[in-house]
Amino acid sequence: MGSMDHFSFGWLTPLLSYAMACAGAALGLRCTLRALSATGASRRNWLLTAAAAAIGSGIWTMHFVAMFGFTVDGTALRYDVPLTVLSLLVAVAVVGLGVFVVGYGRHRGRSLLLGGLTTGSGVAGMHYLGMAAVRIHGELRYQAGTVALSVLIAVGAATAALWAAVTIRNAYAAAAAALVMGVAVSCTHYTGMAAVHVHMAPARTGLGGATPLEFVFPLAVGLGSFLFLASAFVALSPTAQEHAAYREAGELAVEELGRAA
Repeated sequence: MGSMDHFSFGWLTPLLSYAMACAGAALGLRCTLRALSATGASRRNWLLTAAAAAIGSGIWTMHFVAMFGFTVDGTALRYDVPLTVLSLLVAVAVVGLGVFVVGYGRHRGRSLLLGGLTTGSGVAGMHYLGMAAVRIHGELRYQAGTVALSVLIAVGAATAALWAAVTIRNAYAAAAAALVMGVAVSCTHYTGMAAVHVHMAPARTGLGGATPLEFVFPLAVGLGSFLFLASAFVALSPTAQEHAAYREAGELAVEELGRAA
């Protein structure tokens, strides 16, 4: 059995990956909240799609930033590029399905449960599909009980996040919910990693795939930058209610000026 290290860079990768998860959750919750208060169907669909992309890419980026700290003694580590990209697409697609279930569901409780189950399954599916993309001189095996626990954490975290998205209206409470969601996503990842056991094999051939620095690092940095910039933009942009308040205030100001004249 191979010796693994999940924290080869110390606390750097856990903290950075947590920041990615929080950024994705914050942006996704904000977009979902705005979608629920949107009046037009096209605007609601756009916002829900943005929420799915934010949460899904945030979870994916969290996973692969954390994986930079994962090493196995006695073997190099590579990633299968198609599977890695597929894990990102699965995360966004399945999270999107869960978000749309909540966004258009008529019964809140039922929608939250179904949306949480769908989204949580997407989180877990992304994790294990991403792990399937790992190439080493050996084999990764999993402890079934710990895998099941990681899936339960993912479903619980997703349900809590969606509940926060449809319930919380205060900006500070939403920020706190994003921080909690970041913890939950990180717990899902590291619980899943605790299920891993490595069985080494002789290195008869070279490893296929790309190194983390060749492929995963540029993609993770790009997605992370997008999440932080988009989060700042959405956080600073006014909501539909704020737009209406500004318009009403402008109309009142015009009326006052007309009376004064």
